[in-house]
Amino acid sequence: MAGVFWKFFAMNDPAMELAAAGLERLRQSFAALPDGRLAPPGMAGAAAALDEAAQRMGDNYPYFHPLYAGQMLKPPHPVARAAYAMAMMVNPNNHALDGGRASSRMEVEAVREIAGMFGWAEYLGHLTSGGTFANLEALWVAGQMAPGKKVVASEQAHYTHNRISAVLRLPFASVGTDARGRMDVNALEDTLQTGTVGTVVATLGTTAVGAVDPLDEILALREKYGFRLHVDAAYGGYFRLAGNLDAEAARAFAQISEADSIVVDPHKHGLQPYGCGCVLFRDPAMGRWYKHDSPYTYFTSHELHLGEISLECSRAGASAVALWTTQRLLPLSVDGEFARGIEKGRAAALQLHGMIAGEEYFAAGPAPELDIVVWGVRGKTLAESSQRAHEIFDRAAEGGLHLALAHLPARFFAEPGWIDAKPGSTVTCLRSVLMKPEHLEWVPEIWERVRQAAGRN
Repeated sequence: MAGVFWKFFAMNDPAMELAAAGLERLRQSFAALPDGRLAPPGMAGAAAALDEAAQRMGDNYPYFHPLYAGQMLKPPHPVARAAYAMAMMVNPNNHALDGGRASSRMEVEAVREIAGMFGWAEYLGHLTSGGTFANLEALWVAGQMAPGKKVVASEQAHYTHNRISAVLRLPFASVGTDARGRMDVNALEDTLQTGTVGTVVATLGTTAVGAVDPLDEILALREKYGFRLHVDAAYGGYFRLAGNLDAEAARAFAQISEADSIVVDPHKHGLQPYGCGCVLFRDPAMGRWYKHDSPYTYFTSHELHLGEISLECSRAGASAVALWTTQRLLPLSVDGEFARGIEKGRAAALQLHGMIAGEEYFAAGPAPELDIVVWGVRGKTLAESSQRAHEIFDRAAEGGLHLALAHLPARFFAEPGWIDAKPGSTVTCLRSVLMKPEHLEWVPEIWERVRQAAGRN
């Protein structure tokens, strides 16, 4: 197994060569400057410190490898790592043009392409340090538009919406889901009838099971009740490009341009290093809520400074450079190479789900809408089933396959046979995120190791 891991590392080595070439070209841009460098402190011990750091970093799961099929961790593209490393020579700050002139413009161009992916030519948007802060900005603007009004999301939405609402001092309520983890629009309408809701969060790709809320039905309710609609597509946003979604998910993504705001995380499916999130507003006039004065940062250019339309101040310009470079190499186009990689993850999930459904020892979860698979282990009781899931998880890791565990409603699973299951019961199950394109080729190996860990061979 160690040999396989090392081979996979070697395949990613071009990033270092690309970074070296980029750094040389960047150095030439500043060649006219007199040498003003001081010897960095502590360089005599730098190699030893880096060697120790490398040893410490070895105490990790192999997130980069296809046999890591647990949480949503996807290796950055080599060109993204190279561009990020190159940009760190300058270490730009994309708050104001003073600190990130080129990288700020690259951010504007990269965000324009993301907005175009969602069908927006007119919008307001920028990068953030991640999806949590992007969602915070979207809900902050929503709170400005409807002060004191309630934020509503499904019970399978990311927990960050509840926490963010608390930070913003906005009331929050969750509504139920169907047996596939999608928002129950009847339950949503019951809540809307109270007249207390200002914002509805629709999740296009829940982080637990990859469920896609029925956006078309939620939009119909917006016509009736007039709330603000925020789409949290932090995980699933790039599936807008996928051509192999089922009809219901495809219909939801086709209507995403009708949202008032959208969040997507390039550091998930966008092949970027952490942290890189993106928030978009359909109405550019939302910039008025950000308006503020700075005594020293916004005077070097009449152009818009990104700090004037974001809550964060200092932000890594290197993230923008990495994203811009990646999108230059792999444009966000339907039927393009990037889109084919997204489609492979979904194809892998469907294949694994089919194998699970054909194995009587397991209880298949909802059919994947994106690239996340969940399944239970049969047992007489919920506790017995949960215990067996933990055991398989541990044995799989010992055998080199890394899965995840999830605690989900028992009603998500087909005919599990639990004698103590009641409405509202939950169970611990196995979960796999097949977001690497390589996973499609590795599904047979993953399945064989799952069966071995379950003692089915």
